[in-house]
Amino acid sequence: MKRLMCKGKIHRAVVTEADLNYVGSITIDAQLMKMANIYPYEMVQVTSLRNATRWKTYALPAPEGSGKICLNGPPAHLFKPGDLVIILSLGLLDEDEVKKLIPRVVFVDDMNQITRYEDHPLFNDAGKMNWDSL
Repeated sequence: MKRLMCKGKIHRAVVTEADLNYVGSITIDAQLMKMANIYPYEMVQVTSLRNATRWKTYALPAPEGSGKICLNGPPAHLFKPGDLVIILSLGLLDEDEVKKLIPRVVFVDDMNQITRYEDHPLFNDAGKMNWDSL
């Protein structure tokens, strides 16, 4: 059996741009992508805290440290500069991969600079689910 799992998350990032005339995708500061385990051209889910819009697209890197979060193409109608968003990196994993998964949550400030991150191992060293520490 495969499970669709969250493997990384950028929490409450601020949309800096929305470019309707771009081909498509979301452009994300490369430093944030690395910290959240998001590869270039990987599919991500973007959710708006303003209007609950959820969009799936692929991620492209912006220069490291730029703080750039730009929704390109059609989602420029739904996400505006200043909106807070949650960006999820998802993976379809088999049971053995799930046991090794350590999802990471990356927290940012209002300039999309990393303030801290948290790793959330699903299983402890004894192979038991970490229900209480998640």
